[in-house]
Amino acid sequence: MDIARIIIAGRRRGRSLLLRAAFAAGCALALAGCVSDQEVVAGAPSTPYDYRLRHPITLSEGERTFQIFIGSNRGGLTPSQSAELLAFATRWQHDSTGGVFVDLPAGSRNERASADALREIQSVIVAAGVPLAAIQVRRYQAEPTTYATVRVTYPRLTAQAGPCGIWPKDIGPSWNREYFENHPHWNMGCSTQQNLAAMVDNPNDLVQPRSETAAYTMRRTTVMEKYRQGVNPSTQYDTTSAKISDVGK
Repeated sequence: MDIARIIIAGRRRGRSLLLRAAFAAGCALALAGCVSDQEVVAGAPSTPYDYRLRHPITLSEGERTFQIFIGSNRGGLTPSQSAELLAFATRWQHDSTGGVFVDLPAGSRNERASADALREIQSVIVAAGVPLAAIQVRRYQAEPTTYATVRVTYPRLTAQAGPCGIWPKDIGPSWNREYFENHPHWNMGCSTQQNLAAMVDNPNDLVQPRSETAAYTMRRTTVMEKYRQGVNPSTQYDTTSAKISDVGK
């Protein structure tokens, strides 16, 4: 009887150990499933929910360049080149962060003609409001067989976003947490931010608003006078006198 009891007790102890091992294996699998659900792809950036945080618009100093093609036998600017250079230099007061650089080619066939046009280029830039002391002349080495250009450059503040086209994770059905929580994918909103950075007239507007301009005094006085007299201050448009044009009859 003692031997039988020992055998039965051993079997019960073996079953208990087997159940415990099975339970521990189940818990390990459950924990592994939780960890794999939140697995992050190697090298993939964390994905903020807001597209403005995923693709922020940053400000940096860039360049704005205007190139002038001068023939080897001319030595001056054409009327259209003078007008375009004047419009380019006028923007200097609006968005420049430094002086103006005039780069003349050296070693090209039009080297002498470009040097002869320097005085006229400087006069057009000065006429746009740029001080002569803010114009710096530099030379760059050009290929002898190329049609080198005179480059007029000034530094300016630029806005940029991106880069776009990064796909760190699969946007299709997967076991990633972002798929089940319906989070936006990484490229969502990147093109919008990039286009906004390219179209903004003054990058400073992305940081702080401009000051308000003065009110139109004449219009404000007219409206207040109508309000004082008890008259409707809104603008009235006469649409009864409009008619179809007789052109083409």
